[in-house]
Amino acid sequence: MIIANALDFSFRNILAHPFRTLLTMVGVILGVSSLVAMSAMIKGMENGMKESLIAMGGLDKVIIDDDGVPSSMDHLSDLAPGKTFNDVNALKSSSTLLKYISPEIREYRAYASYGGKRTRASEFVGVTPSVLEMNLLEVKHGRFFNSLDDEQALSVCVIGTGIRDRLFGKPLDPDYGKIPIGEWITINGQPFVIIGMFKHFESDKDRRMREIALKNKANKSEEQSGPARQKGWSGSQTYGNAFWRKNNLVYIPINTMRLKFTRYLDTEEGEPLIPDNRLDDIDIKVSSLALFDKAIQQSKNILGITHKGILDYEFETKQSSIDSINKRIRNSRISGSIIAGLSLLIGGIGIMNIMFASIQERIREIGTCKALGATALDVFVQVITESVIVCLLGAAAGIGVSFGVVEMLIWLAPSQNTPVITPEATIQACVFSVVVGILAGLFPALKAAKMSPIAALKY
Repeated sequence: MIIANALDFSFRNILAHPFRTLLTMVGVILGVSSLVAMSAMIKGMENGMKESLIAMGGLDKVIIDDDGVPSSMDHLSDLAPGKTFNDVNALKSSSTLLKYISPEIREYRAYASYGGKRTRASEFVGVTPSVLEMNLLEVKHGRFFNSLDDEQALSVCVIGTGIRDRLFGKPLDPDYGKIPIGEWITINGQPFVIIGMFKHFESDKDRRMREIALKNKANKSEEQSGPARQKGWSGSQTYGNAFWRKNNLVYIPINTMRLKFTRYLDTEEGEPLIPDNRLDDIDIKVSSLALFDKAIQQSKNILGITHKGILDYEFETKQSSIDSINKRIRNSRISGSIIAGLSLLIGGIGIMNIMFASIQERIREIGTCKALGATALDVFVQVITESVIVCLLGAAAGIGVSFGVVEMLIWLAPSQNTPVITPEATIQACVFSVVVGILAGLFPALKAAKMSPIAALKY
């Protein structure tokens, strides 16, 4: 009953002074809107980072790469076998905790040519079909090569949309344009027929930039007279990022790579050349993240046997990338919380000031209430309730303002990751507002509760 009366009285007093209440809430509105908008920007940044991480194969992907032999094994360095198909076969037959195993042989400088045009591939790799699941790839047109293509070492390749764009023409929308299935291209002097093309991979901000370009082109085509000219999408992807690399890769069967681009080991002058049949990478994917550490240890035990104890390899996980993302997100959240906290603190001081002024205006009213039987607790609850309501109204207005701020940020900076307002951020803002309301109304409420009815009535 006390709370119900306090709520009714608080709303009456707020409505009696609407302009003063609005000015009082300005600090809370600014604090809440900055808190929610900052959280939305940080969430968008986090989504962009994780999106790029997933584009490279996900958290469960591990790369087995070359590593220098430890100093304690220097005398065995000449016996180091490197990564070979023996390792791949051993992992396939003995590992029970791995989902996919993908060997790779790559050429580090590869140029594709067609009709007088020439472009460099981000990756030119000989792989097996398991690479699709390993790197989360999807063939949009044509097909991927199969085990028969690999056994016969056919001159077939699958390309990304970036290679298509630079050799066959770049459409404004990557889903359209020339589909070069069946076309022959030359890669480092060797002819290959294109049998498949991957879908176009892009980040959220790249997609939004492309959609803006499409919209602008549609508007210009409506305004201009005469034939429209295709200029392409100027908002190209950032050079070197995960999506750019996936769109500019070329895959061929691994046996084709071994036969057509054979590398040789260093030998003494006059000695016959020895083909280098080692692998550049072995990518593995664990069956479950819950068994990640056990799967890595199992793989290390298997390679320890095939390499006869020589540690000339290392396991590269995504943990360093995850730690870097978490650190950046944590620092951004701390900075944002400090800014929002200062705004809410200023808002709380303003509310406290108004509550003291309000009590000063209602001293005789408080004395009358106490003379008619109201207790100190009743007066205390009344003041605290009014303070909390003012803060909650400010929080509601601040959340509404934050949606407008986010939309403005999207309009002003379309090339950035889309800010995302989360329910957690709005709940957090409301909780902080309640805390600020309680703290701001605490001292005025204590002052009002301790008033003597006789002194108050004499005021």
